[in-house]
Amino acid sequence: MTIPASIAMIGFGEVGQIFAEDLKAAGVSSIRAFDIAFADASSGPARAARRLGVTAAASTAEAVSGAELVISAVTAAATGEAAAAVAGAGIGAAFFLDLNSASPATKQEASALIARVGGRYVEAAVMASVPPKRLRTPMLLGGPHAAAFMDVAVALGLDAAPYSDEVGVASSVKMCRSIMIKGMEALAMECLATARHYGVEGPVLASLRDTFPNHDWEETARYMIGRSLQHGRRRAEEMREVARTVEDAGIAPDMTAGAVRRQEWAAGIGRRLDGGWKDLGLAALLDRIRAAADHRADREGRD
Repeated sequence: MTIPASIAMIGFGEVGQIFAEDLKAAGVSSIRAFDIAFADASSGPARAARRLGVTAAASTAEAVSGAELVISAVTAAATGEAAAAVAGAGIGAAFFLDLNSASPATKQEASALIARVGGRYVEAAVMASVPPKRLRTPMLLGGPHAAAFMDVAVALGLDAAPYSDEVGVASSVKMCRSIMIKGMEALAMECLATARHYGVEGPVLASLRDTFPNHDWEETARYMIGRSLQHGRRRAEEMREVARTVEDAGIAPDMTAGAVRRQEWAAGIGRRLDGGWKDLGLAALLDRIRAAADHRADREGRD
């Protein structure tokens, strides 16, 4: 199959912007996007659309009109809402690629909405952080249209592979992975912010290196903490979907619930620091986190 002439992006945050830029480079001639942030012309998504030459649509319906492929890249909590908006607009037999980090049940609900109007829903479980490999980030595809979508995936240069004909199975892999990955991010934040308070982050990191050799724990922790500061809100939403996945398996999501709270906490710290942490080393970053956390606790105490 040739490269789709027209692609719609629903959601134009970090993932949407990266995909749009790479799709343009791959030869897609027309990309229209819709993001609720477009209402503010000075917002990051609005500025990115202008910079990338992507048409900023005023509505979901405008974005998907005539599109051969619709890519949903919204937050986990907005997965169903985005699918409902696209279904309400009507997409004919276009493919609907759902990149969102949502539970199997949420994906199945979204699939039913798209199938009801004749669209071809394809579940995508994105199996790594998007920024390093961008459009080539590995993903597992699911649903009855996953195999047919592979022609499009190959044409666009996606690193995708069909995993199951049943919607939800691929996402169960992603959700179970997130229990560990997003949980480790939350643990890294809590562990090292506490260790910094006691002045023992050096020995703690050394012990981790001894326990898990051949691993740069300082760099790993710095990366994990940074991702939580920058994307904690999105990660907390994903972890709520993970909790739903765990509960649907008949298991109490005790650890996942804690990760939700810590990721939300990190998001609040990240907003307070407003990007002023990005060039800091680990020790200085932990000091900034502790100061911001103390400030929040003092303010809440006064309230």
